[in-house]
Amino acid sequence: MNADFFFHPSWPVFYRDNHLLVLYKPAGLLVQADQTGERDLLGLGKAWLKDVYGKPGRVFLGMVHRLDRPVAGVVLFCRTSKAAGRMSEQFRSGSTEKYYVAVLEGELEAKSGRLVHSILRREGRSSLVVPEGTPGAQQASLGYTVLDSGRGRSLVRIALETGRHHQIRVQFAHIGHPVAGDLRYGAPAPLPQKQIALFAKELVATHPVRGEKMSFQSPLPRSWPWPSTGPPSSLFWNWRDIAAEIEGLVPQAETGQ
Repeated sequence: MNADFFFHPSWPVFYRDNHLLVLYKPAGLLVQADQTGERDLLGLGKAWLKDVYGKPGRVFLGMVHRLDRPVAGVVLFCRTSKAAGRMSEQFRSGSTEKYYVAVLEGELEAKSGRLVHSILRREGRSSLVVPEGTPGAQQASLGYTVLDSGRGRSLVRIALETGRHHQIRVQFAHIGHPVAGDLRYGAPAPLPQKQIALFAKELVATHPVRGEKMSFQSPLPRSWPWPSTGPPSSLFWNWRDIAAEIEGLVPQAETGQ
């Protein structure tokens, strides 16, 4: 298996060393296994490391953050428990920087701004913006810049300041601009494969051993619902675009947690 890509030539490995593995998560693929027993990026990462490095037995790969299932973009894993502990603390303390790109319904009046709300997470249901001081609610904040607008939608870059459940989706829906395709939070129509137009474009973090600040970035995928002025992307967007080929490469048992 070629170690420059993850199972398939159109699936890049953004970064790897003895401590970190930074991968692309397509929309529709779980980050971590759940009760459905479906494929997940963490399990695939373990199988890939086992194959590339010829490791016997179980492979350690630590999850320190996650993306919602219908969201695509950059995910960082840790290859040692020491790295996982240090990176988890960075995410907990807010010292990482997370940047997203989204297509929102409607055209935002302000070309840039900051949203601050109290969000209440309800297990098994959608999160809500609630009045400040509501028991169980947490403050959520983000900054945004409109990159382009037209045809009843807006393309925005988002700097995520906190990491609350469904935060970007909830906050923009609350101001009347849900993420395109996000039926759960009020979008008027689905996208073709039930993905949503929210993309984890860049993650900035400090290397857990070297202490060096690093930026991990992904190009936008092909079929992204906004015209591109650059060269066509070779990156696929949805797990279903490639799932059948991966199923033939990795037995389900090899991805167990």
